Amino acid sequence: MVDVEGLLSVIGSYNPASNLQIIREACSYGQKMHRGQFRHSGEPYFTHPFAVASILADHRLDDASIATALLHDTLEDTKSTYDELSRRFGSEIADLVDGVTKLTNLSLESVKEREAEDFRKLLLAMSRDVRVIMVKLTDRLHNMKTIQHLPPHKQERKARETMDIYAPLAGRMGMQWMRDELEDHAFRILNPRGRKSIMRRFLSLKRQTGDLIPRITEDVRDVLERAGVQATVSGREKKPYSVWRKLQEKKEEFSRLSDIFGFRIITGSEEDAYKALGAVHGRWSAVPGRFKDYISQPKANGYRSIHTTVSGRDGKQVEIQIRTQTMHEVAETGIAAHWSYRDGVRVRNPFVVDPGSWISDLVNGLVAGEPYENLLEHVKLEMFSDKVFCFTPNGKVIGLPKGATPIDFAYAIHTNVGSECAGAKVDGRRVPLWTELRNGQTVEILTAHGQKPSSLWMEHAATGRARAAIRRALKMEKEQSEINFGRELARVALDHIGKPATDRALQIAANRFGFGSANELLVRIGRAEITGSDLVEALYPELLPRADDSTARPPCRIVGLSSGQYAKGTECCHPLPGERIVGIATRGKGVQVHMVQCDELVAYEDQPERWIDLQWSDGSRSESHKAWVDVIMQNSAGVLGRICTLIGEQKSNISDLHFTDRKPDYYRMLFEIEVRDVEHLYHVMTAVEADSNVAHVERSQGRVLPTPAAVRS
Repeated sequence: MVDVEGLLSVIGSYNPASNLQIIREACSYGQKMHRGQFRHSGEPYFTHPFAVASILADHRLDDASIATALLHDTLEDTKSTYDELSRRFGSEIADLVDGVTKLTNLSLESVKEREAEDFRKLLLAMSRDVRVIMVKLTDRLHNMKTIQHLPPHKQERKARETMDIYAPLAGRMGMQWMRDELEDHAFRILNPRGRKSIMRRFLSLKRQTGDLIPRITEDVRDVLERAGVQATVSGREKKPYSVWRKLQEKKEEFSRLSDIFGFRIITGSEEDAYKALGAVHGRWSAVPGRFKDYISQPKANGYRSIHTTVSGRDGKQVEIQIRTQTMHEVAETGIAAHWSYRDGVRVRNPFVVDPGSWISDLVNGLVAGEPYENLLEHVKLEMFSDKVFCFTPNGKVIGLPKGATPIDFAYAIHTNVGSECAGAKVDGRRVPLWTELRNGQTVEILTAHGQKPSSLWMEHAATGRARAAIRRALKMEKEQSEINFGRELARVALDHIGKPATDRALQIAANRFGFGSANELLVRIGRAEITGSDLVEALYPELLPRADDSTARPPCRIVGLSSGQYAKGTECCHPLPGERIVGIATRGKGVQVHMVQCDELVAYEDQPERWIDLQWSDGSRSESHKAWVDVIMQNSAGVLGRICTLIGEQKSNISDLHFTDRKPDYYRMLFEIEVRDVEHLYHVMTAVEADSNVAHVERSQGRVLPTPAAVRS
């Protein structure tokens, strides 16, 4: 039910100076515009925006945020307009409602169909007023609470979207209570069996040990009282999804997990917080590696607290958070504390960060033109991050997500520093680039001119900024390599007909293929999407060598044919002078010519009457014969040109080139060459194989052969 007076009473209790009339008018207008609309549950639709406003009021938000919640669906679902909202409620509220409407239209599915640049612009727009996100998060929270009325497939889609985007977004804003609730509601949909399993384990633990929370809470109170520290102590069970995630990460048994219970000590001052820490560590053993001081090194969203884990009652490991009341207010509401009120005055909490700075940091690493998937990866990486803080040699603090490496540190300083990173020193010692950084370390990046990012860096980069920069650099390097490779292939193809591969010729060919630049054409040639023959045909179609008709007599002379018979070309073995050959008679006067080792001859073993004994004539070596050579070469500059030169030095002509495979370290090419005989072919192959950058050379029958095992490894 909609209890307008109850809502006004809650708002007036924490903000006596509130403009309750504008809240009342927003309620009235929202009810009017949504009249006749119903939710899937059958309730009047306005119960939803009213519930969103009530949640915000419970967290002491300002009038504009609550009015926006009451009106947040009017632009999308009713005949209301921006101008009307602006006239009735002012431009601030109208802008907020418009922002929530745009954000509502941004779903994981719809973004994939939109330009990534729209996504980037929307993030930038959101950074102007974070209250848009706060209203949207609360809207999603109420929708998740009532999600049982949707069809199962829509429940799963909404739950996945909540888990991937909205929950981490709430966490990044410091609204941990909301993140926990969103994750738990999504977990209930996505993995109901897992959630029930955690709940059963909690019940089983209580049956075995009793309710540990009040007993441990009393133990902590006694320790603090003896130390003379005035503080409040509370304890709670962790949310099922939080426990489930820890179980998956740590691969530990439920009974050994230290994150099942959480205890909180709230002190009156920062000094008392550290006294409380000393008292706790003096009473119980601290668990190594589980201490974090976010008071001296706050998180990016303003969160300050001391985290420690100790072996408490009955050897149970428990997590304890220690902070002041002012820190606690930010820890509970995050960036939302910027707009919260107490006794009619906006709270001036010194620990609240600039509400727009965290989104500005988020989008600073985004580059126009990035694919949507890359942007989403960047955003998710940044939102899920837990910060560590390291120092440059001159004392500048660099904040990075947990798990960051010197690669991330280098790119955080500057993209150029990251791209030219050749090594790193941590606290004065040389370390591998994949070393995980820890709080308080001093990191020095060693650079070298001409150094380039490696594809292996992608496996060790933890920040979206570093991964995006590495991806761009690798893409540019690959494209330049393809341009160089394509240029060499174009040169060879045009050399064959006696024409130079000038920039003008390449641009004309690009225009004829419909490309905007010669480089785009060269990339396609380098990728083997366009062949050398295609290039020649586009520029000089009259000079393109034409394949002979397969039924025509080849130019070479073969001894053993009867009067009227002619040699017929085959595609299986392509014999050369110097090799033993045999003929297979076909219908009519054609005779197929095969090497005696040809596998195709097996099909004619039971037809001896069709076999004809053939041999090459002495004059056959004066003709040119086609042969194919399969070459696997190192992927480095100048190798292809050198191989082409070696073939030419052996008095052999290259008829065509085909790019058949490409790996990060190796190219694979099929060369069609013209030779006199089999001896000439093997001279060419020997010369090519002698090159130090050639891994393998093999005669081919015009088709790609399996890569040798030595090269595959």
